[in-house]
Amino acid sequence: MRRHVGSQIDGELRPQWVARPERLGPIVVRAATWLALTLGRAGSRVLLFFICWYFLAASARDRAASRQYLRRALGREPRWADLFRHYHTFAATLLDRVYLLKGQFMRFDVRVHGEPIVADMAARGEGCLLLGAHMGSFEIVRFLGREAGGVNVSLVMYEENARRLNAVLNAINPRLAMRIIALGKADSMLQVESALARGEFVGMLGDRTIEGEGTVACPFLGEPARFPVGPFRIAAMLGRPVVLMLGLYRGGNRYEIHFEKLADVRRTDPRRRDQVLEQAVRDYVARLEHYCRLAPYNWFNFYDVWK
Repeated sequence: MRRHVGSQIDGELRPQWVARPERLGPIVVRAATWLALTLGRAGSRVLLFFICWYFLAASARDRAASRQYLRRALGREPRWADLFRHYHTFAATLLDRVYLLKGQFMRFDVRVHGEPIVADMAARGEGCLLLGAHMGSFEIVRFLGREAGGVNVSLVMYEENARRLNAVLNAINPRLAMRIIALGKADSMLQVESALARGEFVGMLGDRTIEGEGTVACPFLGEPARFPVGPFRIAAMLGRPVVLMLGLYRGGNRYEIHFEKLADVRRTDPRRRDQVLEQAVRDYVARLEHYCRLAPYNWFNFYDVWK
């Protein structure tokens, strides 16, 4: 546990999601992938309708978390149709991951907002940290990398999560699986630094905390919630810019990718570093709240983040 004097950054918590069981093992993923490719996207989406209703009825805890979040994001009491749409949006992005990992980009209508932000960095060979969330599809950024001439994207995750995600991605397509850098190893930061030095984009998800990690309590949809400061610490340590990246699912085959520059923490007076990092987290959370209201069914943290 670390506590930083003179700041609201704190590391004393054990988030709910850490103890949640992983539902999708490699065998299930391979079976689902075979089904998706056999039935095609249209046929699979028909099946998805029934699967979503089953999970909506059977998962009381997730349903309660969805209701609580949607009540805040929508500003009203959610109906069953809202809960179903939340589940269906999540399931649709998982299904589309199969086709994206198979390189079937032409299936999708993708619109990009703020593309010059990353296009200029790619042209200069300047690596940056892409800070996303469990919102929409991070995998859709692969589409932009393809369109931009093969920009490589790595995803940084904590070791156990990295192991699980690698197993899932390799079960779909080992050749196109996104490179995962596992934090917590002796050479983790060296791998991140090397990727950035090669001009690659390194992605992190900034809306889940880890036990013992520094956090900041931020206003989020009407009540304080804790968010990790780790991604901004890494950016400050490695001297790289941070860009918000969200790939929102907009129904049918449509996605929107949004890029925004976040606070520059590269040149910070060490005496003010905690305050600067804390404000950077608050800025990130404010933009996350904006997108939760813009596309409320796209946020996929099915647990009580305010607890």
